[in-house]
Amino acid sequence: MALYCIGDVQGCNAALGQLLDEIGYSPSRDRIVLLGDLVNRGPDSLGVLRRLQRLEGAATCLLGNHDLHLLAVAAGVQPVRRGDTIGDILEAADRSRLIEWLARQSLAHFERETLMVHAGVLPQWTVTDTLACAAEIESVLRSPARPEFLRDMYGNDPRRWSPELQGIERLRVVVNALTRLRFCSRDGTMEFETKEGADAAPPGYLPWFDIPERRTRDVTVAFGHWSTLGWLDRRDVLALDSGCVWGGQLTAVRLSEDPRDRERITVRCPQAQNPRAVRADPGGNEAGRTPLNRPA
Repeated sequence: MALYCIGDVQGCNAALGQLLDEIGYSPSRDRIVLLGDLVNRGPDSLGVLRRLQRLEGAATCLLGNHDLHLLAVAAGVQPVRRGDTIGDILEAADRSRLIEWLARQSLAHFERETLMVHAGVLPQWTVTDTLACAAEIESVLRSPARPEFLRDMYGNDPRRWSPELQGIERLRVVVNALTRLRFCSRDGTMEFETKEGADAAPPGYLPWFDIPERRTRDVTVAFGHWSTLGWLDRRDVLALDSGCVWGGQLTAVRLSEDPRDRERITVRCPQAQNPRAVRADPGGNEAGRTPLNRPA
């Protein structure tokens, strides 16, 4: 069985189909983990959700900030924003079934020594902590308290995790870390204003994955969310948001039992919307396959 993790799709259903064809994906044989932001900004969010729902059991889908936004709009607690492309889902005959399916998805997944999230992991969290915190959000999304949570989850405060946090403040820190994090300080204080690449860190902050005390450095963390970061392949980090919807690529990485034996697969997006500058990919600009063999 092959296992692939895939970066931000954001409604680019044609690119997703092309990528699955490129990797030779078979639902009866292989599994995929999508790292969140399944929908929005691209032209066919409805097609993405319908495709992934049909693959249930062969696909693990994580929730990103755009997916949570869709849930909030569908619950009637947030308005549609300028630039949103989720109207096809909201108007679909199978809207209720798709929204309930989306609300049952995860915020973190651990497999083959790889922790997978949409955005980031706070330095105080271990793998076990991350999965437990994600489960708290998943539980409330699957409960009658979902609309209340979705209404109150927005906001930047508190910016720092404490295990003593309770209620919506605790849930907000967790959801912000897992779906919005780029930069934080060494004590885990999150910074949300800066959206440029890693070299744009404000004074006193670092990319979350470069915090020296980060307690998940003993595993690989695969994440999306940060298209301006560019391709990043380290023993402890895989960054997979290659800006598909902005004119870049859609990226998958085949995860092996041996982290030294991985393969990167990319396709160009034929449906790219809202083209904007995406950081040049240090691994090369051409779509295709690249072995990621590392020395022992």
